[in-house]
Amino acid sequence: MKYQYTGITRIIKAVGYSLEGLKATWINEAAFRQEILVCIVMIPLAIYLGDTGIEQALLVSSLLLILMMELLNSAIEAVADCISEEWDPLIKRAKDIGAATVLIAICYSTVVWVLILKTKFFI
Repeated sequence: MKYQYTGITRIIKAVGYSLEGLKATWINEAAFRQEILVCIVMIPLAIYLGDTGIEQALLVSSLLLILMMELLNSAIEAVADCISEEWDPLIKRAKDIGAATVLIAICYSTVVWVLILKTKFFI
């Protein structure tokens, strides 16, 4: 398979497609909008509260992981809805697994924040 675009044009196109995906998710997914708003507040807080670059990176990346998982979950749901709007056990499973990835990312982020802030405020 030969790519239609190469070099810098391919990179520019890829960035454009990515921005279209972010825009579509923002428009269509309330959970993504809520998570973005949480990140707008929490990322500056992470940079302020992290004592080292590693702590800051862990705090920020744990928040970005939630956004990444929400994007994947939204993609799974969009494809599943495109295939069929009728109830199907495999589509339900795919959607549930996608939702579970978001839940695990939120749990991971919570653990990271608790462990880092515990050492800052309680030890």
